[in-house]
Amino acid sequence: MNDFNPSDLVLFSGRSNPLLAAAIAAHVGKPLGKCEIKNFSDGEIWVKFGENIRGRDVFIIQSTYTPAENLVELLIMLDAARRASARRITAVIPYFGYARQDRKDQPRVAVTAKLVANLITTAGAERVISMDLHAPQIQGFFDIPLDHLYSSAVFIPHFKSMNLPSLVVVSPDVGGIKMARAYAKRLDAELVVLDKRRDEHNKSEVLNIIGNVEGKNVLIVDDIIDTGGTFVNAVEALRTAGALRVFGACTHAVLSGPAMERLRRCRVEKLFITDTIPTQGRIEPDIPIQTLSVAGLFGEAILRTHLHQSISSLFDIDKNKI
Repeated sequence: MNDFNPSDLVLFSGRSNPLLAAAIAAHVGKPLGKCEIKNFSDGEIWVKFGENIRGRDVFIIQSTYTPAENLVELLIMLDAARRASARRITAVIPYFGYARQDRKDQPRVAVTAKLVANLITTAGAERVISMDLHAPQIQGFFDIPLDHLYSSAVFIPHFKSMNLPSLVVVSPDVGGIKMARAYAKRLDAELVVLDKRRDEHNKSEVLNIIGNVEGKNVLIVDDIIDTGGTFVNAVEALRTAGALRVFGACTHAVLSGPAMERLRRCRVEKLFITDTIPTQGRIEPDIPIQTLSVAGLFGEAILRTHLHQSISSLFDIDKNKI
């Protein structure tokens, strides 16, 4: 027996990705709740919910990409909802920032993925819905339930509709093999892995291509494209090895620093991204990027969470634990 009814459900959006939040709300069939967010003259963030949320099922939508104010804003919204006596608070985080620092890989460094998980829980979240975490083990950093959605549920049907012959799916590094294998299986394609060396942050070099791409159409899959160095190097290495058409599918379009200039010179046919991070005004028309929306996926996850229904079909699309 469901103990919530539709009137209990309320959605709020932070300022990090209002267009995605509006699209999610449209899928859910509920308008975004009233929430006033502003900055004082010194930059401090102030939040006030403009409607009664006592006893209601609250979902707060906010991606935590840079700047850090997006994360702080989420924490303040969670705290405000908790103090307003919301019945349950779910943080909907399409892009979970600080996830790349997920282990202590050298002395005297922080594990920010765990730190942020602790902050979100302490602030008042009782559940988290996110997408394509940089490392699956981050789910274990939370002491509250986390539903991990996969953009492959959006990307794979799109690539199937393209009917690309002789398709090869490429993982840009060893860490992405599991994701690439899931794509390869669903697309009935071969799997290729790139042996990459990274000497410092945001700089990488392709050393070897494990597999055959000569005369093949190639799809590079990854969770994040940041400065574009790894992706562009992968495209050039695959082109040099004889690949025909090269496509990319990267969930989170961080696109910082020299990313745009690199993509402009890159010999990629098209790069597909999602709207977990807003790109309005950042992508120039001459750069071959197409955005696929994940609003429907998040909207369905919110509805099923509210109604205490299973959402496993939204993230286990090939029944093999992507």
